[in-house]
Amino acid sequence: MTDDFEVQDTSGLTDADWAEINKLRKTYKRGGRKAVGLALEKLAKDPIRFVVVIGALYPDMMREMIRDQMAEAGITEQDLRELIQKLESTAGTKH
Repeated sequence: MTDDFEVQDTSGLTDADWAEINKLRKTYKRGGRKAVGLALEKLAKDPIRFVVVIGALYPDMMREMIRDQMAEAGITEQDLRELIQKLESTAGTKH
C-alpha cells in the first residue's frame, strides 16, 4: 500500500466511500500496515464498499481480480454483455 493512499479513480465515489478512504489513511498514519490490514478486514464485511474503495485506490488491480474471479467461475465478457442487455430490456418494460 502506498503511504498516502492516492485515489486513482474518483468516479462514482460517494461521501461514505471518501470517509472510508480517509479512515484508512488515518489508520495507516497511526498504526502502519498492520493496523490497515485490520481495518481492511473490517471494511471487507461490506463487500460493495470494499470493492468501491479498493477499486478507487487500485483500479488496475481490482479489474484484474474481478476478471480472474469471473474466469474461475466460467463467466465471459460476452456473458456479462448479454446479461446487461437482458436487464436493460427488462428494466425498460417495467414502469
